[in-house]
Amino acid sequence: MAGGTRGDGGLLLWRSRSPSLRRRGLREDERIHIADRLREKASVRTIAAELGRSPSTISREIRRNGMPLRGERTRWAYRPHAAQRRADRRRPRPKPGKIGQNPELRDFIQAHLAMRWSPEQICHALRRWFPDRPEMHVVHETIYQALYVQGRGELRRELARALRTGRARRRPHRQAAARQPRFSHPMVMISQRPAEAADRAVPGHWEGDLIIGKDGASAIGTLVERATRYVMLVHLPGGRGAEDVSMALQTTVQTLPRHLIKSLTWDQGSEMAAHHAFTLATDIPVYFCDPASPWQRGSNENTNGLLRQYFPKGTDLAAHNREHLDAVAAELNSRPRKTLDWETPAERLHKILAT
Repeated sequence: MAGGTRGDGGLLLWRSRSPSLRRRGLREDERIHIADRLREKASVRTIAAELGRSPSTISREIRRNGMPLRGERTRWAYRPHAAQRRADRRRPRPKPGKIGQNPELRDFIQAHLAMRWSPEQICHALRRWFPDRPEMHVVHETIYQALYVQGRGELRRELARALRTGRARRRPHRQAAARQPRFSHPMVMISQRPAEAADRAVPGHWEGDLIIGKDGASAIGTLVERATRYVMLVHLPGGRGAEDVSMALQTTVQTLPRHLIKSLTWDQGSEMAAHHAFTLATDIPVYFCDPASPWQRGSNENTNGLLRQYFPKGTDLAAHNREHLDAVAAELNSRPRKTLDWETPAERLHKILAT
């Protein structure tokens, strides 16, 4: 391990450590080196280069852990062992957290975690609703630590189950050539979709998909509007066959103003085999994504992940009636979204309808 050695003249020769081996805080041997070099009138930048540290780290260390000379308050000295003791006294953990010391802040965070808001959504809501109260402002990492760091106890641990979790591992992509045409009527591909749908500038272009229940026996349809991220859930009590999906989609889209549904983008799942009949009945074109390209329906994929908090994999989705689906959609539409500048989808859609 690289360290300090003395040459023939007694001068300490220092070889900087590899950055990958450095710890965040200064060690006692580094503080001894700082004291030696300060006595030799070396500059802060020289000392920092020798230790492989930032000059600001060295200057801050001298300022925080130096001390005035006895009887000469205008002169300061840097004593490494005393500096180490000062640093050690400041280091004890855990320190009292901001959330644990503020019951109002804790109750606000717990209430919104219970509503399945993400920590980042909660943090921005706090700044939006309490702009002049810095004691009510935290960063999302503080909320995660309050939930997960052992010994904090600032938030109820069971609230961690309300957080969204991702997959444990990625799913392999299938080869595009392995998929065979399955529809009697030709598909219109996403490359032919209007440009206004791609840039999300104009509302009315939707993405759709199914989330599948236990053993593939049940399903719920999901629709997401690209510009506002507004969510609608499609009740499929009769199953997920092509005719059932087509009829349920027709019923759902008829609840919207006509100018708010201009196109629908779907993957190449067999449930859309009746896409031609859907288009004839509604005058809404259906565009299909390329095989194994879920990112072409990114808003819908993200929403399906959020919905798995309400409808876990391996459960019977037929147990949920239309009223429950509407309630879940309303809860998602009332969450602030980062991509909407922390407005909710319902707020953004209301603005569009008002204009």
